Amino acid sequence: MEDKISRMKELISEIEKHNYNYYFLDNPTISDAEWDKLMDELIYLEKETGTTLENSPTKHVGANNKQVLTGFKKHKHQTRLYSLNKVTSREDLSKWASDILQNYKDATFVVEYKYDGLTLNINYNNGNLISASTRGNGEVGELVTEQIKNIKNVPLTINSKLNLEIGGEGIIRRSTFKKILEAGEEFKSERNTVAGTIRNLDPTMTKKRNVEIMFYFINGKSEFKTLTEQREFMVNNKFSVGLYFKTCKTVEEIISSIDEIENNKDNLDILIDGAVIKVNENYIRKELGHTDKFPRGEIAFKFPAIEITTLLKDVVWQVGRSGKLTPIAILDEVYLAGATIKRATLNNKGDIERKKVKINSRVLIRRSNEVIPEVLGLTELTSESHDIVIPTHCPNCGEPLSEIGANLFCTNDNCSVRQKEFMEHFCSRQGFDIEGIRDKTIEAMYNELGVTSPEKIFDLTYDELEKICLLESSAQNESLKAKNILKAIEKAKNIDFNKFIFSLSIKGIGTKASKTLAKKFKTLDNLKNAKFEDLIEINDIGEITALDIVNYFNNEKNLNFINSLFERGVVINYEDNLQNQTNKLENKTFVVTGSFEKYSRDEMHSLIEENGGKTSTSVSKKTNYVIAGEDAGSKLTKARELGVTVLTIDDFLNML
Repeated sequence: MEDKISRMKELISEIEKHNYNYYFLDNPTISDAEWDKLMDELIYLEKETGTTLENSPTKHVGANNKQVLTGFKKHKHQTRLYSLNKVTSREDLSKWASDILQNYKDATFVVEYKYDGLTLNINYNNGNLISASTRGNGEVGELVTEQIKNIKNVPLTINSKLNLEIGGEGIIRRSTFKKILEAGEEFKSERNTVAGTIRNLDPTMTKKRNVEIMFYFINGKSEFKTLTEQREFMVNNKFSVGLYFKTCKTVEEIISSIDEIENNKDNLDILIDGAVIKVNENYIRKELGHTDKFPRGEIAFKFPAIEITTLLKDVVWQVGRSGKLTPIAILDEVYLAGATIKRATLNNKGDIERKKVKINSRVLIRRSNEVIPEVLGLTELTSESHDIVIPTHCPNCGEPLSEIGANLFCTNDNCSVRQKEFMEHFCSRQGFDIEGIRDKTIEAMYNELGVTSPEKIFDLTYDELEKICLLESSAQNESLKAKNILKAIEKAKNIDFNKFIFSLSIKGIGTKASKTLAKKFKTLDNLKNAKFEDLIEINDIGEITALDIVNYFNNEKNLNFINSLFERGVVINYEDNLQNQTNKLENKTFVVTGSFEKYSRDEMHSLIEENGGKTSTSVSKKTNYVIAGEDAGSKLTKARELGVTVLTIDDFLNML
């Protein structure tokens, strides 16, 4: 018993420290998920021991250490603002809703986004904005009226004489956050940015940093019977209401809404960490009442964490086909969003300097949309922390690096890594799609045959291909494989225009932009002669990319490379570049998980979309198929739980 009480004291001390960092200093040192884990352990021990210590944060709503910053006055809310109880499984959510429906058969529910921002409350009286405050501890917050008045989507007057407190979540969009970082300001995350901006003693910063509020609740006496009516009132008074609002009558409809939100969350320009489900009828919520901390008529469904802290052990620098060096953080292994994370990107040299991360420091990382995780920033230095060494020479070829803006570049066209990366890009499914030539084969071709540029692939003979097939330990029937590669090379000489554009490796041009350019300009000559002014008129082609395209076709070396392809028999198909696509997968949604020997994740997605299908990053009841490779993990488990059809790579290819 004493051990458990001692552990509870440790947890309280730890939570208090993190609350102080998070709320008072706006400098979180752990992720929300790690804070939840500490809190969950404390709650468990309190239940097990039957003891709640006097200073336990479980007694309070929000942060018990919430302090009012110097320069801000305290503000008492009209009514207490409760935090929400949370669930993380659909089973627990179903039970909560079913229990309510058992007693209130006519109850309906609304489902909204759970924003990852800062809760704010605005007081209106006699139609005018009179004050605004942070949520604080639920009873008292910080008065931030002038800061809120500088937020562009906050109405200064409303069409009501009632004394109302209208609240929502202060947010900064992902795209805005990116611009803030590019301008040299130092923040770890969008939430950290909005909190620091609202609490800045310069009220104009909320306007400068484009803070917005998504409104979703009204406190105070009113005649609204439902949350739907409240929302209509806010819309009519020009409030920016939450971006998602769905009314549900059944448990199944609620779960379907959760699935919909989870499937689309990575495509949003705002951060959400779950969904909020509320009983729509005000009288039912009033009758349900609340516990000491939570209203019984509302609940939060939290998605798996996408952020966590860990130790940065080392940094290695990768050279890409453009010569750009990308620093990759080597991490103390952690489990996050269904995957074991060992590496994360730091983007570039400027990113390292701005985030002030060091070797042997604790850092916050984020993983979303199944891409390589990103280091968001420093959370804590250790006694062994030291600076990251910034290279002055290419880690591969040893040539001096060029610094352009925040990036380092190897400008040596003969750098072996750059040459091999270019050939792999050239031969990929989105490019010339030469079956049988992928990274291992390219490595053998480069080292044994001296193939250092893509056009030389079209000069390869059967004997040369058989030689490198013999060197590949995984090769079976070398003679047959060599013949198949030779056939694939010959077949690849006839290529659609969009794939030809992609294969050239023009900076900033991926599969989508390649298709756009092919559709717009119709022929290579037209594209070669395109002016900067013509290019920037195209959607998704910005000024930098337009300039890169113009510069590419004004470079004699690039034109010689293109001519060398034509000399070897390459023919561009200028007819409908999408004519090889089918609609075999129309109206089918696929989730791709795990790794595949012959296909990258991007290539799998392209195959699905080229044949009319849709791709998603999460499994739900609306998923038709999950294509599972090696190390498929949690998505495969969830597919089996939901009864979603699981395909092997061979099953999928047979469908086509």
